[in-house]
Amino acid sequence: MYKAFGIVNPCGKNIWVDGLQKHRPIGSFSFLGRYRVVDFPISNLSNSGIDRIQVYVGSKPRSIVEHIGTGRHYSINSKSGKVQILFSDDSVHNSLYNTDISAYLANLDYIERMHHDYVVITPSYMVYEQDFNTLLNTHIESGADVTLLYHSVDNAKDHFLNCNILNLNKQKGVLSIETNHGNAKNRQIFMDTYIMKKDLLIELIHKAKKTSSMFTLADIISAEAEAENLDIRGVAHRGFFASITDFKSFYDANISLIDYKTAQTLFTENWPIYTRTNDSCPTRYFETADVKSSVVSNGCRIEGTVENSVIGRGCIIKKGAVVKNSVILAGTVIGENIKVENQVVDKGVKILKVPEVVSPEDQPGYVERHDSI
Repeated sequence: MYKAFGIVNPCGKNIWVDGLQKHRPIGSFSFLGRYRVVDFPISNLSNSGIDRIQVYVGSKPRSIVEHIGTGRHYSINSKSGKVQILFSDDSVHNSLYNTDISAYLANLDYIERMHHDYVVITPSYMVYEQDFNTLLNTHIESGADVTLLYHSVDNAKDHFLNCNILNLNKQKGVLSIETNHGNAKNRQIFMDTYIMKKDLLIELIHKAKKTSSMFTLADIISAEAEAENLDIRGVAHRGFFASITDFKSFYDANISLIDYKTAQTLFTENWPIYTRTNDSCPTRYFETADVKSSVVSNGCRIEGTVENSVIGRGCIIKKGAVVKNSVILAGTVIGENIKVENQVVDKGVKILKVPEVVSPEDQPGYVERHDSI
């Protein structure tokens, strides 16, 4: 789809995933054992025929750069397409100036060089499926200046608290964008997904910088909507949607997709999610193994019990061990007769010396990367 290029934007303000984000950006988080979070926006763009994609990253970029590589595993046409990784000058996580606008300004030349009329902007920390070709056609046919994607939820009082919401009129016109403060359960969660002309994006970048050095793209679009300077419209999203904006949302998103019916709303036959693959042997299940309602990646050795959990690549669950309601990242070893429940266990952990690592069901715990306990 030559008429649009894609941008996978950096994380928004007030987004921080305790523990995990200390080591890597959200886009390179392991997801459901075999994917990375960034695989979903890039796959959506690729499947939609958008093969020129800019991925913006901030601090600790090594893992995401290694994972994306040349982008060939995303089924990008190597002759006409390209996945380009761009860096922001300001890489401090908690800096008030670390906005998507500052990242775009630092790389404005690369945006201006694009020969496409339109741009599709999608976030690096949300998981969903979307045909952007259909969405772009809807945008063009509507005659709107900007189209925003949103997801209607009925649990906004205690979920999506670090996300923005759209206030819409009866015609789905956007009146404003504001932070979800948990004041109501029914909200239209803004999916940080925009469609507009490239020239308008450049204009808004300059206008945001002139207005305030702390403005985000959402801030300037909200200001334009309130001033009625632009025709901004919302389009509803259907299907699975997860926003990874804190530790609990990461845990919940992984655990929810263990359910097969839920997973079918994200993974469909004609819409593959691409990722970098590793050559490794299939998982071995020993006679003592007991695995129920779990997602287990390749290269593991399962001798113990696994229930309602996500197990990453190359993990070892030894005889008598019990892993329940947990997300176990790659290369972890759980020793004999050890119980792990309601945990996110980071990459390369060895749990060998303590009889149990258990947290409350509504407050999952975290085991630090490469720890031995």
